[in-house]
Amino acid sequence: MGEDRTMAKLAFLGLGVMGYPMAGHLQAAGHDVCVYNRTTAKAGKWTAQHGGRSAATPREAAEGAEFVMACVGNDDDLRSVCQGADGAFAGMRKGAIFVDHTTVSSRVTAELYDQARSSGLGFVDAPVSGGQAGAENGQLSIMCGGDEADYAAAEPVIQIYAKLCRRIGESGAGQLTKMCNQIAIAGLVQGLAEALHFAEKAGLDGRAVVEVISQGAAGSWQMANRYQTMLDDKWNHGFAVDWMRKDLGICLDTADETGASLPVTALVDQFYKDVQKMGGGRWDTSSLFARLRKLG
Repeated sequence: MGEDRTMAKLAFLGLGVMGYPMAGHLQAAGHDVCVYNRTTAKAGKWTAQHGGRSAATPREAAEGAEFVMACVGNDDDLRSVCQGADGAFAGMRKGAIFVDHTTVSSRVTAELYDQARSSGLGFVDAPVSGGQAGAENGQLSIMCGGDEADYAAAEPVIQIYAKLCRRIGESGAGQLTKMCNQIAIAGLVQGLAEALHFAEKAGLDGRAVVEVISQGAAGSWQMANRYQTMLDDKWNHGFAVDWMRKDLGICLDTADETGASLPVTALVDQFYKDVQKMGGGRWDTSSLFARLRKLG
């Protein structure tokens, strides 16, 4: 048998709850993956589990890679792995493409896209939806922005951990679409929390209520996947409140810039602030129900 022509040299920066399994899927698919993580012990654990290699800096990880994927925490984290003497951009060869899976502001996306282009690099913003389970199962929904040619080149690699991957438009369009996703989720979770709270106060069996209403127009992914854990006071099943507030802050800042009106999103953001004050910053987003229970 001849050499596998589909194998690519890749780098993956950031091995959190999302990045760790995403990078694993790339290695399992036969690609040559070099990982970087701020905490080196996590990178060592990944290579022990998956093979591949690790590097001490983003620059070293990116050297010679055709594609560099990143999934870190926020705007500043993304800048730190891209820019500077030890950043990925300094190690990437001309024509290589950076794919950012972090949820960040469209402002930092524009900044890094321009910097990448001036260095002869491609840059695709590609935030994801689907949570830890989606990452582990390779079933993420991925919304992308960037130049058509860069997206077309990167898509076969991204598809390895995607259920759906689509280019929405020019650079920044992926991040703006992710904001739409978070805006929709915020309202849905609050609506579900209020419905369950109302059922409890009315003396109804919440599980029986959901069994019926989930089959009609009220049904949603949140209802199907979160109502049982909400009723059981279990808050370790998804995206953390601290991260949701970061994302909703981006949504509200962008709404100020564009003139969009987000009254429900702004209100739910404050409810999540209440959850943080309850000590629930690391609880999942469905913990809006815990806030209502506390209120009585």
